[in-house]
Amino acid sequence: MLGTTMKLSDEEIKAIDKEYCSWGDTVHYHDEQTIFRNCEGSYMYDSKDTPYLDLQMWYSSCNLGYKNKRVLNAVLDQYQTMPQISSRFVYDYKALLAEKIAKANIDRYGIKGRVQFNVGGAQVNEDMLKLIRNYTKKPRMFAFMGGYHGRTIGTTAVTSSYRYREHFGHISDTAHFVPFPYCFRCPYDKKCESCNMYCVKQFAKLFESEYNGVYDPKTKDCEFGGFIAEPLLGTGGYIVPPKGYFKELKKVLDEYNILFMADEVQMGCFRTGKLWAMEHFDVKPDAMTFAKSITNGMNPLAGMWAKEELINPKVFPAGRTHSTYAANPIGTRAGYEVMSIFEEERKELETEIARKGKKFLDGLKVLEKKYKNIGTVNGLGFALSVEVTEADGYTPARELCDEIIEAGLKGNLSYKGKRCGLILNNGGYYKNIITLVPQLYISDEEIDMALELMDQLFDIYMEKTAG
Repeated sequence: MLGTTMKLSDEEIKAIDKEYCSWGDTVHYHDEQTIFRNCEGSYMYDSKDTPYLDLQMWYSSCNLGYKNKRVLNAVLDQYQTMPQISSRFVYDYKALLAEKIAKANIDRYGIKGRVQFNVGGAQVNEDMLKLIRNYTKKPRMFAFMGGYHGRTIGTTAVTSSYRYREHFGHISDTAHFVPFPYCFRCPYDKKCESCNMYCVKQFAKLFESEYNGVYDPKTKDCEFGGFIAEPLLGTGGYIVPPKGYFKELKKVLDEYNILFMADEVQMGCFRTGKLWAMEHFDVKPDAMTFAKSITNGMNPLAGMWAKEELINPKVFPAGRTHSTYAANPIGTRAGYEVMSIFEEERKELETEIARKGKKFLDGLKVLEKKYKNIGTVNGLGFALSVEVTEADGYTPARELCDEIIEAGLKGNLSYKGKRCGLILNNGGYYKNIITLVPQLYISDEEIDMALELMDQLFDIYMEKTAG
């Protein structure tokens, strides 16, 4: 059967997809589809074997690169030994992976905790919401505007985009959404260098009066049990908060007994140069989730870590959550290998991601000065972004952003005389931000290649408008 499908032409595959596949996923956001046939390292390859430098790496699911041999071999070994087992049983790699993650958090945060697995980011974020409700007995949550935590019914309640709920409504309690501190587009029209954390002060004001709808000063009781936060906005545009923001926010949360939950689904697994992105901000989460690159994209596996007092068996006993494939052996084996790589290469990864991330960001700043249609560039480690604007350098230019991304997928760019393509993704409040998430082992030459190809794409647009 595999040989039969491999012989299909690109057009035949597209025709079958359009006729028989639901359009309810994200594939058909665009009419034109590029059919890929292979992947390795930093590249995807089409049917003509054209290399496409991938700067989105499956939404940060393949941080260690495509076909990472060590992770691939671990998965193949697991397939040959014990590939299947019911999630009601304990087995070696489930326990061993949980131990690695729990000990990593003791090392980083000095907090004893436990780990629970599920099959995806949305699912573990739902588990975390259940954990907080179970512990606090409070159904409502704070969350960020621009935050993204999944598209299940529960997680859409804490994802600020209305379009994810538009056709389904609310089945769970809603969240109170707080502006994320994006200094380029400050929701309060302040300047970062002089605002003195104005956004945190505005959040703190919610607790001054019962009429703000979140807190009763007389009983000192808050209706909200937790605050769920991405360290950097993911779908919201890879926005890096100002230094000190989370420390000030956490002070407010601690004062009113609100638990702090970190969603590390996109930003964890050394994406920013640390195992967890929240490490950069000198705060300790009460609970956190991880997914995507914990298996380097080799298998659906995600997890929730929480400190002992929230998740110990007396407080969170058996059966509070469940999924048939929750701690599947293929996923936990891959996760164990990924965490082993992170342990062994920690110092090198921290050093090299910081160095190469700066090199990449410095190159983007050169492009920012060159093109009026780049409003700002942003980044922490290998979580980088380019805000595409109109020629005024501020007005969001979503159509232009889409054009640039589509042009990269045509596979007709060139680098050192060879034809190639560039895989990009977009995000942000206005979907005008190009988000860049290369694999962690991207070479210096590949960074140069990425910058050259992006230069070509912006130059194509400038020539087009000039003509």
